[in-house]
Amino acid sequence: MDAILHEILEIPARAQEALSHPAAALPQRVPYLGMGSSYFAPLAFKYLGVPIYPELASEYVCYLAQDKKEPLAVLLSQSGRSSEVLWCRVLFDSYIAVSNDTDSELCTSPNVVGVIPILAGVERYSSSKTYVNTLLALFRGFGFSPAPTIAHIARSMERYQAQGQHLAEEVFELLNQHDIHGIYITGSGPNIATALEAALILSETTKLTFQGLPMAQYDHGPKETAHNSIVIQILSPGGAYERTHHLSETIAEAGAYVLTVEDPDVEETYSILANIIPFNFMAYYLAMKLNVSETFVVGGKVTEVQSGS
Repeated sequence: MDAILHEILEIPARAQEALSHPAAALPQRVPYLGMGSSYFAPLAFKYLGVPIYPELASEYVCYLAQDKKEPLAVLLSQSGRSSEVLWCRVLFDSYIAVSNDTDSELCTSPNVVGVIPILAGVERYSSSKTYVNTLLALFRGFGFSPAPTIAHIARSMERYQAQGQHLAEEVFELLNQHDIHGIYITGSGPNIATALEAALILSETTKLTFQGLPMAQYDHGPKETAHNSIVIQILSPGGAYERTHHLSETIAEAGAYVLTVEDPDVEETYSILANIIPFNFMAYYLAMKLNVSETFVVGGKVTEVQSGS
């Protein structure tokens, strides 16, 4: 398990490595296709107002392509080997690949017109370095300047680690003391992606079921499950800030155990880089408390499927 912690602690150094390389511009108004973390990352930018079309590669190839070949897309796969993303290559005249492995099949196909390396180094466990570096590639590709936030993250890693450890201890205690029937992680705007990514890494690392969803969507029904549930609300200064606080009060009164993740020193635009890191630490420490020693048991880190549509 110490190897997982080592990967998380490498986040600032690998992010700085990415920032030391020239940025590559990315197109707008085209599909951005990925799976898991590689889908969540472009989704964050949709909610930052960047005009792109993030879609799950699996659903695009099976339901949206409709036998039409489009001119250009951006295909994202941290491994460069995710089956559904590879299936999408033939649906476009050309595409730009975003990957951690520039020698992968995704990055070496004949119709690749650009390769953007995310430069996260080797990653064997849940997406930590690769998720942050994918966000960085997108930030820079769309003309944002994330360098000050990465410097802030480097200074704040001890605090994030302590926060993640504390969250793990709180959740573990609640699970032992109460009949918890649901664990939710909510976010708003770009942090919807953070909620989805946090639920993914916590589920695969701890083997518990975490559900990530938009805060407003939780407010539209799932809040009725508040009693004896755990709700972790991701906060950042923005349009939904006051509503999130009000919802926390409402569901706490209804019997939910409400926890929060927030870095008040980071503006909402760049908060997606910082807010995910405590969840990485939380996943590590909670898995330790639950005596979970293996991350991938049912399948491997890379999802490879037999055939396409």
